[in-house]
Amino acid sequence: MATNGRQYWLLKTEPGEWSWEDQAANGGVTKWDGVKNKQAQKHLKSMKLDDLCFFYHSGARARRVVGVVSVIREWYGEGGGVAVDVKEVGMMRRTVDLKEMKRDDGLKGWGLFRQPRLSVVPVSESVWERLCDLGGGFDGDGREQQD
Repeated sequence: MATNGRQYWLLKTEPGEWSWEDQAANGGVTKWDGVKNKQAQKHLKSMKLDDLCFFYHSGARARRVVGVVSVIREWYGEGGGVAVDVKEVGMMRRTVDLKEMKRDDGLKGWGLFRQPRLSVVPVSESVWERLCDLGGGFDGDGREQQD
C-alpha cells in the first residue's frame, strides 16, 4: 500500500471481451465484474475509492499494460459475484509488454509472474512506479510528457 493510503492494482481483460478502446468509448466508466476466482474477488473487495489500476490486455497476442483506471465505486454484489466501477484516467504513453516486464530486475517476484492466471493482481508502490517509468507514465499523471 502507498504511503498516502492509495492502493494499486492490475486488472486483466481480453481485448476481444473488453478493450481499452471499449473503456474509452463507454465514457471512460464501466462496471468491472465477471471475476470468478475467489482470490481475485477478495482483491476487488479490498479496493477503495481512488485506488489506481493498470488496465492490462491479456491473451495470446496482447499481454501488456495499456492504460490506467481509478476506482470510482467500491465493491458491490452483482449477480452472485462482486464488481467495482472504474473510470479511465489515461493511456500509457508507451505500452509495457509482459516480456519487457519479465526482463526488468525491478519487477522480480511480482505476483503477476507467480500467478499468471489471476485477473486482479495487487501492485506494490515500487512496482507501480517502475511500470510507470517503463511506460513513460500515463496521460493524466501530472508528469510532463518526455520525448
